Amino acid sequence: MLRFAHLGRLGLTVGTAAVLAVGLTANAQAAPGRIRYWNAAQQEFQISNPPDGVCLTLQVRAQLLSNETTKTVSYYFDANCSNHTGDLAPGRAVAYQSPLSVKVIG
Repeated sequence: MLRFAHLGRLGLTVGTAAVLAVGLTANAQAAPGRIRYWNAAQQEFQISNPPDGVCLTLQVRAQLLSNETTKTVSYYFDANCSNHTGDLAPGRAVAYQSPLSVKVIG
């Protein structure tokens, strides 16, 4: 009987570890696709497979911002994701909002 209790606890421990591992992996996923943006001189920049929930400071202030990921992207006027300007649905673009940082929000 003691052996069955030990096996039950072992199964519970392994199951809990598997659920935690899958849950933590899901939170660290990237948005497949890319965020493309252009500066005033029409130079193109891009971020491939941006991570979820991470603030990304753009290399230049964007005159045109295109969300080519499968998730919504928030864009911000200032670096470090301060001064929220708007949200960009998958497959959408925005011009003349001049964002300097972005974050994939889901």
